Amino acid sequence: MHISQAFATRSPEGSEGPDAGRMRARRPARGRAAAALTAAVAFALVLTGCGEGGGGGSAPKSAGSAADADRVEPLAAPPAPKLPVTVDSADGAKVTIDSTDRIVPLTGSLSEIVFTLGFGKQVVARDITATFEQAEKLPVVTRAHDVSAESVLSLKPTIVLADTTTGPAEAIDQIRDAGIPLLVVEPAKELADVGRRIDTVAEALGVPSAGTELKERTESRIAAVQKSIPDHADGEKPRVAFLYLRGSASVYLLGGAESGASSLLEAAGAVDAGKESGLDKDFTAITSEALAKAAPDAILVMSKGLASVDGMDGLVKIPGIAETPAGMDRRVVSIDDGVLLNYGPRTDRVLTEIVEQLYAKGGTGQ
Repeated sequence: MHISQAFATRSPEGSEGPDAGRMRARRPARGRAAAALTAAVAFALVLTGCGEGGGGGSAPKSAGSAADADRVEPLAAPPAPKLPVTVDSADGAKVTIDSTDRIVPLTGSLSEIVFTLGFGKQVVARDITATFEQAEKLPVVTRAHDVSAESVLSLKPTIVLADTTTGPAEAIDQIRDAGIPLLVVEPAKELADVGRRIDTVAEALGVPSAGTELKERTESRIAAVQKSIPDHADGEKPRVAFLYLRGSASVYLLGGAESGASSLLEAAGAVDAGKESGLDKDFTAITSEALAKAAPDAILVMSKGLASVDGMDGLVKIPGIAETPAGMDRRVVSIDDGVLLNYGPRTDRVLTEIVEQLYAKGGTGQ
């Protein structure tokens, strides 16, 4: 979920989207602030949750599937790091790590990888986008969209993990100038990035073999879900539109080729309706014309986004939605904000939920 012309919004709770590097402004490498897509719009992450839709379907339950989707599943054997290591940072720096005693991951998706590799006890802080259960009691070191360098440094980290969307640049520089090893990782944009991100983090933590194990586990589970996708009786793949919704800020966007959802939808045996209709960027404002061209059979949303428009009844009141096949059938796939576009160790669970809801009769909202 990369938005090239970004918008940064604040919710009433002052929290962010599932991964700040995605639905918020995509800063260039080194964190330069981008122009807002919609001025003065607040970007919400932790709105009141809504019920998960769907049910049925034939996808296998991957370990820890929908029932505990807010938890990560660490590898069985805690890894023994071999340090020091020197790794290449995505911003061009060489970073030497000689201790993993105190880790600060600055995005939710990086936190997910660190915890799943077995380093949960060494993580001493979290970004607001780390929404899974094991991380919830950790101190937060971000303020809305921005990292607080002072908060990070006060925890005396031995390694800080960021990605190219993390900012502001001044905070990153301040952490580095204090002598803290800080590794910048390229963000994930699609399913193919899952293994790369796991390998990068595992290498930095001195456990490349654990990274290989986790990558193979994740990829095999994703493959198992894909094998469960039912054949399309009419030979036509369902067309699914990814909508980004924040009703409290009147933000209603239709995802295109660069939204971050295309890879997931295609892996689930569907067509990204926005991409297919010619939207080659990230997001565009929802219009009746754009929706009519996309003609989705189903709509993919984040669960808190759906809640922010008062559920299915509110969704079909957005101009143009009620006239689409998805709106007429009230067919919606709703996935938790904190995991949908992470492209990490829980992506098999995300894919399982998409498959179950998409191929259940009518989908969510019936």
